[in-house]
Amino acid sequence: MQPACVRWMVPGGFTLGALFMLGLMLTFASAQERSAAGGSARERGKAVFDHWCAPCHAPGPGHPGTQGLQIKYRGTDIPAVLEERTDLAPAVVRTFVRQGVLAMAPFRKTEITDAELDDLAAYLAE
Repeated sequence: MQPACVRWMVPGGFTLGALFMLGLMLTFASAQERSAAGGSARERGKAVFDHWCAPCHAPGPGHPGTQGLQIKYRGTDIPAVLEERTDLAPAVVRTFVRQGVLAMAPFRKTEITDAELDDLAAYLAE
């Protein structure tokens, strides 16, 4: 019979306990980053937007989400830049982020947490 320390080894030499501790440390670090971001819900929502949304939805050329919305809303008064919109209800933002739409892939809860999504939805609904 193998000693207990060998039975709990996984490929690469890590024990399950070490993997568990690593997971806890990463979870704690993520929580610290969120709390360090602090600030108001608006500031947190802006930070989420800047990190996850701006690469596609910021103003100017080279942002495929904004360019696609320019085509979609051509001839209307609806702005293509998400931060300029006044008609984005939080429920709509949550649906698009979690379900995706057309070429936009959905974001998992491991990418944008529910709390971050609430902050983002509130930010874009202003």
